[in-house]
Amino acid sequence: MYMVYWTMVDDDASQPHAQVFDTTEMVGAMQFMEELRKRQRAGEGVRFVTMCSEHPDVVGHPGVDVTGPGYNWKKRRR
Repeated sequence: MYMVYWTMVDDDASQPHAQVFDTTEMVGAMQFMEELRKRQRAGEGVRFVTMCSEHPDVVGHPGVDVTGPGYNWKKRRR
């Protein structure tokens, strides 16, 4: 799933907005973001246009997890 977030700024007031897109609609989400950016370039109060994704079939939990005692990862340097 994709979420497009943007803020409408009018004088001193700002109003956050969001629109959801299905996992199969990445192109549509990007086209929607471009429309918002066109409005921004035209002088409208559109700000902070961004997109976030979260896959519904992800294998694990997002964020940092605790490692076990056998975890010994080291970065190799040459």
